[in-house]
Amino acid sequence: MIVWEEESLNDREKIFEFLYAFNPDVAEKTDEIIEAKAENLIKQPLMGVQRDGIRGRLLIIPEVSMIVSYLVDGFTIRTLRVLHQKQKFPIE
Repeated sequence: MIVWEEESLNDREKIFEFLYAFNPDVAEKTDEIIEAKAENLIKQPLMGVQRDGIRGRLLIIPEVSMIVSYLVDGFTIRTLRVLHQKQKFPIE
């Protein structure tokens, strides 16, 4: 099961609103890709990479230049943040 934490939902909303101003279709497609790629974590929860100083794992989504940070909590995937690859992730 995927649980989108409040901060990750806020990130998705900001990304959507930013893209929507330029192209509503791209905004929709980008959010769909983020959600679909995160759903893959249910079957392969360790597919994301680990980085020193960053909590959890990072799922890189090159199709839309986004990164999803997440934690594996038993059978639950908790998404923490969704940021553009050029943004810096908060260090623990």
